[in-house]
Amino acid sequence: MINIAAIDYYLPENILTNEDIAKEFPEWNAEKILAKIGVESRHVASEDETPLDLALGACEKLFKTYDKNKIDFILFCTQSPDYFLPTTACILQDKLGLPKTTGALDFNLGCSGFVYGLALAKGLISIGLAKNILLVTSETYTKFLDKEDKSNRTIFGDGAAVTIVEKDDSKADYQFSVGTDGGGFQNLIVKNGGARHGSSEDARLFMNGPEIFTFTIENIPGLINDTLSKNNLTLDDIDLVIFHQANTYMLNYLRKKCGIPEEKFFIDMIHVGNTVSATIPIAIKSATDKGKIKQGSKVLVAGFGVGYSWAAGILEF
Repeated sequence: MINIAAIDYYLPENILTNEDIAKEFPEWNAEKILAKIGVESRHVASEDETPLDLALGACEKLFKTYDKNKIDFILFCTQSPDYFLPTTACILQDKLGLPKTTGALDFNLGCSGFVYGLALAKGLISIGLAKNILLVTSETYTKFLDKEDKSNRTIFGDGAAVTIVEKDDSKADYQFSVGTDGGGFQNLIVKNGGARHGSSEDARLFMNGPEIFTFTIENIPGLINDTLSKNNLTLDDIDLVIFHQANTYMLNYLRKKCGIPEEKFFIDMIHVGNTVSATIPIAIKSATDKGKIKQGSKVLVAGFGVGYSWAAGILEF
């Protein structure tokens, strides 16, 4: 039904290393951060660098090998848009010089955003509204982090990924699984800056780590089982599993709880960190470059987090 025709990504030039963080917080050291989070360094957007800028950087790389004139729809996932309005996807259409017949919309999702975007792309393709979709996942979460928030500064990095989702009738029609529990919304939130708490001067990210961990462990094993069942598959049929790259401790705990063999599980966030909606496509690109994903591979992808929201699906390469 759909095919991932191309993926590329762009990371800001500024790099924040564990050593840099340890200089600010002497009670931590670089090795301790690496052991706990699984990250050595992460890229941080400059003050005047936005998700649109990162998306343009990723597109510039992508269009070296993919004809942009084939694109007929833009889906732009971000929780840190350039403006409340207009839609960032509309600005991107103009910046890329795409035809005015190109559809464009933003959607606000975080860690589950890439998989939701794939499901949206499949829907647009299935009703004949698009054939070649540019799915953008771009975030600058570090702009929401307090300088004194040593925990979240070790986790999050900025980045953008761009994915071409094409109509391909030779591919199997795999079904997605999604879910929502808005009752946990306050456990990962930027409270200020929106309509309810208007001042953006203190728009800072709050994350209740233990609650996020509990939510993940309670919901994601069922999501994986539901996705496999819905597609009449088992883990034996899957070549690789790529979860949202939250942190290595959580991922390894989840892997064991879901019964996923270590050799089928991909983690690669050591020099990137948690880039929110962009983690899965960045990991797919990395796994492909390392030969972990080949032609014909079946890859199970799952995103989960802020919202709470979660989504999973099967991709055939």
